[in-house]
Amino acid sequence: MIRFVLGPDRTVIADLAEKLPGRGMWLSARADVLEQAARRGAFAKAARGEVHVPPDLRATIEDGLRGRIRDLVGFARRAGQAVSGWQAAREWLQAGRAGLLVQAADGSPAEKARLVGHRTVPVVGPLDAAALGVLFGRDRAVHVAVAPGRLAERIAAEAARLEGVTLRSGTAPSRGSRKPGGDPAEDRARPDARDDGRDGAAGATG
Repeated sequence: MIRFVLGPDRTVIADLAEKLPGRGMWLSARADVLEQAARRGAFAKAARGEVHVPPDLRATIEDGLRGRIRDLVGFARRAGQAVSGWQAAREWLQAGRAGLLVQAADGSPAEKARLVGHRTVPVVGPLDAAALGVLFGRDRAVHVAVAPGRLAERIAAEAARLEGVTLRSGTAPSRGSRKPGGDPAEDRARPDARDDGRDGAAGATG
């Protein structure tokens, strides 16, 4: 799910961290849902008034989610909870120290599959090798093992949201992601029940 709020000019803003003040609107993290919401006026209906939906809203969400994933992987590395490289990741997998495997989206499919083997560790691929490499001080990184815990869970959750937002109609989601045609109740922009009482950016949202 992704939370949205209204800016002072009633522009729809994606509140990816779910921290902006006021009452928000929620949508499933799915490309088709976002497109239909903008096309059918779902945001205006939820906000009970005219709103402005930026034409690049989905691209902004994708960039924001990738940024959040980069930050989380970086936190894991600095905390000693992540290692990169084939050999290091393999050692963590063999020792049962990996709670999540982050593999470059543009890495060799055969090489990535060979590392995972028959293990049941969750695997995500939200970033390319260059973006992962920067986090570990190298040109490229294809394999990153993350220790079990809160950071691994948050990386997996953000990767799932990113995958949903980037999926095109008719594209099959990867293992563990939500398939199109889920709960219809999540396919409408709907107000949340939280309201901190402040006249914040989303204060006009009903």
